[in-house]
Amino acid sequence: MIRTIIYGCNGKMGQVLSKQLMNNDDFQIICGIDRNTTEYNNNYPVYNSLYQYKEEVDVIIDFSHRSYLDEILEYSLDNKIPVVIATTGFDDKDLDKIKGASREVPILHSSNMSLGINVLSMVLKQISELLDENFDIEIIEKHHNRKIDAPSGTAYLLANTINDSLKNKKQYVYGREGGDAKRQESEIGIHALRGGTISGEHSVIFAGLDEVIELKHTALSKNIFAVGAMRAARFLVNKSPDLYTMNDIFNI
Repeated sequence: MIRTIIYGCNGKMGQVLSKQLMNNDDFQIICGIDRNTTEYNNNYPVYNSLYQYKEEVDVIIDFSHRSYLDEILEYSLDNKIPVVIATTGFDDKDLDKIKGASREVPILHSSNMSLGINVLSMVLKQISELLDENFDIEIIEKHHNRKIDAPSGTAYLLANTINDSLKNKKQYVYGREGGDAKRQESEIGIHALRGGTISGEHSVIFAGLDEVIELKHTALSKNIFAVGAMRAARFLVNKSPDLYTMNDIFNI
């Protein structure tokens, strides 16, 4: 069995992941880490810090907050433990830390753990250059009203996929307002909506002359992200140090 620590176990995704892991014979939850250790009646011990756990562990799955990244990476490096990082909202400095740590331990980092989003990303790589000259590109993302970061990590994942295929010539514009907000050719518009209990919805719109192409992914529940994280953890155990993505799992 894969001995697993859930970092952020008492958050919404942490609890979804807990249920999925407990119903899978390949995994054993050995402990959880959360700043609030008594939020739920988990059937495994919950600590404030990784360093309170002293036994063997095979992998850490992180669904927490970017502010906990330093402890996760420090513990991973000290103990040579693989980490699946599913947290979003990282800045460039954080991403550099993750990349640096991956030289010594295997790390899989993705802003979205679902197969569907990663297939969508693959499609965008193939079509963005073909459509760029004649189509304006806009991204709309929708999430529940408790989500902290905006735009979502997945919106950035999709925008970066498009921009990379276009040699990074586009500028990101976040919403539009005012009397002089005419769209420029060099833009990718990114728009964030928050409300209710929306698990996650992302649309990429290519708007041309008299025609529109829209690619859309809807997460009907958070279970898809937990299942993807488990697949990532299974993939990562026994891998060599490197920085992996979901594309490495799906071979896309």
